[in-house]
Amino acid sequence: MKLSQICQEIDVAFSGDDVEINGLHTLSLATPSQISFFNDEKYLDQLATTKAAAVLIIEKYADLLPTTTIALVTEEAYLKLALISKFFAHKIETKGGHPNMGEGCDIDKRVRFGKNVSLSDNVVIMAGAYVGDNVSIGSNTLIYPNVTIYHHSVLGSNCIIHSGTVIGSDGYGFAHTKMGEHVKIYQNGNAVIEDDVEIGANCVVDRAVFGTTYIRKGTKLDNLIQIAHNCDVGEHSLMAAQAGMAGSTTTGRNVVMGGQSGTAGHLDIGDFTTIAGKSGVTKSLRGGKTYAGFPAIDHRLWLKQQVKISLMLKGKRS
Repeated sequence: MKLSQICQEIDVAFSGDDVEINGLHTLSLATPSQISFFNDEKYLDQLATTKAAAVLIIEKYADLLPTTTIALVTEEAYLKLALISKFFAHKIETKGGHPNMGEGCDIDKRVRFGKNVSLSDNVVIMAGAYVGDNVSIGSNTLIYPNVTIYHHSVLGSNCIIHSGTVIGSDGYGFAHTKMGEHVKIYQNGNAVIEDDVEIGANCVVDRAVFGTTYIRKGTKLDNLIQIAHNCDVGEHSLMAAQAGMAGSTTTGRNVVMGGQSGTAGHLDIGDFTTIAGKSGVTKSLRGGKTYAGFPAIDHRLWLKQQVKISLMLKGKRS
């Protein structure tokens, strides 16, 4: 779409040279044919270096943008972003096609495919699975019954995806009007599952808002796990049942998360971190240590706290 047309649709003033826009992205990653947005001062240093064609921004900071970037001045940058995201959403339709298959594939006749699906050698897909438009699946990957793989997802080689799991579903993203109404931010990124990953039954890996949600190679997920949009789960990590990660959190390699543990969003978890079961991670964690409790702290310190609390309670009863 032309930038002038987009601005007309979302009721934002536009002046300057008109350009063709093909999508949305963050300030740091947007290209000269994409729109970005600014609604958080912690990204202030990215304004001067963004390559975005245009940025949704309040007037106070508009002068900080490079001369090559058009300021789209608005008091509701996040809401306008949500409205624009719909223009670039993948068109959902029921019409499918026949996949491009390598040698030795074994596909149940009750599998449904979207358009432009690519399967490498020896892929096995069992009954009731759905594989959406533009999905790519690597060699020797096994898809159990009733798995759903949304459009543009990428699965590597030697993966195992168990029944009921959904890959590439929409991340949980909404902008809010002044009246408290919730406006969907269309999730126009994708999800990538790298080689040698196993995902248990009834897990969900959400697609990114823009960019990619990653499950890196060698990672093993138990049943009933939620990975939110734009997360990046490091190589050879282990996550036990009912663990979950909020959006845009990144883990290093060989991270272990116990059952029912979870992280807040926009955190960085270091390499070789262990998070005990039922722990709640509220801030970024340094790698090579074990954490427990809520909020999650060093495991040894948490144990000492539990002893002191127990002694205090015993003293009160006596």
